Amino acid sequence: MLAYLARRLIQAALILLGVSFITFFLLYVLPADPVRQIAGRSATAQTVENIRHQLGLDQPFVVQYWRYLVGLVQGDMGRSYLQKTDVATLIMARLPATLLLMLGAIVAELVIGLTLGIIAAIRRGGALDQTLMITSFVAVSAPQFVVGLLLLYVFAVKLSWFPIGGYGSFSNLVLPALTLGIMGSGWYSRMMRSSMIDVLRSDYIRTARAKGLRRSRVLVLHAMPNAILPIIAMIGIDIGIFMSGIVVVESVFGWPGIGQLAWQAIQRVDIPIIMGVTLVSACAIVLGNLIADMITPFIDPRIKLR
Repeated sequence: MLAYLARRLIQAALILLGVSFITFFLLYVLPADPVRQIAGRSATAQTVENIRHQLGLDQPFVVQYWRYLVGLVQGDMGRSYLQKTDVATLIMARLPATLLLMLGAIVAELVIGLTLGIIAAIRRGGALDQTLMITSFVAVSAPQFVVGLLLLYVFAVKLSWFPIGGYGSFSNLVLPALTLGIMGSGWYSRMMRSSMIDVLRSDYIRTARAKGLRRSRVLVLHAMPNAILPIIAMIGIDIGIFMSGIVVVESVFGWPGIGQLAWQAIQRVDIPIIMGVTLVSACAIVLGNLIADMITPFIDPRIKLR
């Protein structure tokens, strides 16, 4: 276990190093000039060069990247060019909102997706199965802003069940979490259906049925623990996606997460914030997959970590 964990941590460090290098390089060759954003349109050429020198952006790529890595190792993610605040402080201020939305979205997509997948697997080949799979395909294909605006119009404007936007209460969380949950549930329902069908064809399921166990007991105690294993890995990936990939949903519902922070930084070419959000998201993906791999053997003892 310890050897496996040490190996995975080394792999994670290399992955994060690669992510930081690629992101930093892409931002370095980006045509947009962050100095111009800071100096303003009316700034003279001398002012622009002075700002560029103060930020160290006149140095070669290798020098800039090495300086960033040294600061990162020391816990310094840099300062925002425009907000003049430590990036770590900005991210930590937005992180609780993103984590709350991420948790709500994962719960929503699991409840919706797993339920639809199990029903479709039990009724495979029938009209209900086909209807649910078409619904899941539509849910996956629908743009985020369309789903979000539709839910806002129906449940906030017409029915007045939930607030239009904001942050701070459970009612504010429902619609954005449901928006992400509906879209993510399409993947989970299709994956759960395929996995459940394979498990239901297994010998031990037929043996359990031959012993006279109730159908619900066979499904809950024997089929679901094995069918859910592929879902665990998907949850680990979703953690990283929700950390930074929910810009549209946060904008539609006015949710103050790091996705919205990243979008504002991209518009302003605020490189330290872009780097910080990217690395935090990469850490979330790596950590999510590591946790998923670590808990899998507890769900199915047949799986060993090597």
